[in-house]
Amino acid sequence: MSKNKVEQNTDTSLFPLGKENYKLLLIGFAIIVFGFILMLGGGSDDPKVFSEDIFSFRRITLAPLVVLFGFIFEIYAIMKKPKE
Repeated sequence: MSKNKVEQNTDTSLFPLGKENYKLLLIGFAIIVFGFILMLGGGSDDPKVFSEDIFSFRRITLAPLVVLFGFIFEIYAIMKKPKE
């Protein structure tokens, strides 16, 4: 009888999350990286010249919202109950 209990414990995964959760975590990480990529650029090649591109909609509004969505998606991926 105790042998059956040991076999049942070895059948369960050693990972705390399911396969789907890890896929969702990778998707969320990709969304966060994409948001930081959206923040890149906008600077001037010449340090004596100021560039207004640094204050574009993409860098000030869109990119932080994408990063925030990525972090919220990560929380969802962790909290989602794995299918058994």
